[in-house]
Amino acid sequence: MKIGIASDHAGYELKEEILKIMKEEGYDMVDYGTKSPDRVNYPDFGRKLGEGVASKEVDCGIAICGTGIGISIAANKVHGVRAAVCSEPVSAKLSKEHNDANIIAFGARIVGIEMAKAIVEAWLNAKFQGGRHVDRVSLLDNM
Repeated sequence: MKIGIASDHAGYELKEEILKIMKEEGYDMVDYGTKSPDRVNYPDFGRKLGEGVASKEVDCGIAICGTGIGISIAANKVHGVRAAVCSEPVSAKLSKEHNDANIIAFGARIVGIEMAKAIVEAWLNAKFQGGRHVDRVSLLDNM
């Protein structure tokens, strides 16, 4: 599985930690930036990640900013992206099972490294349930 990851300056340190852990676990990772803690604009990196997911350059993505909100809004502007902000593992799991979220987002000012790892693990291990959720996801994709 090829996973994209992106952050702004507020999420940079957490992105780097998650990136390292994911590579150690054998995931093929694409880092869409930012590449330093210098101030940047989260919409630029949310869009880059969203475009990578929508074009199928990567299978899915992880987005990190201060709260997870801004970068997820930016990613969701890209057609075909379903980015979900989650601050705990249950929502992350359900975002995949019910909404087929292809990007998970969280905030470095909201969650620490252990919670971030739990969120990513729950999301990656979840599977889209299909069934009654297919029509709803189709409605989202056709907006």
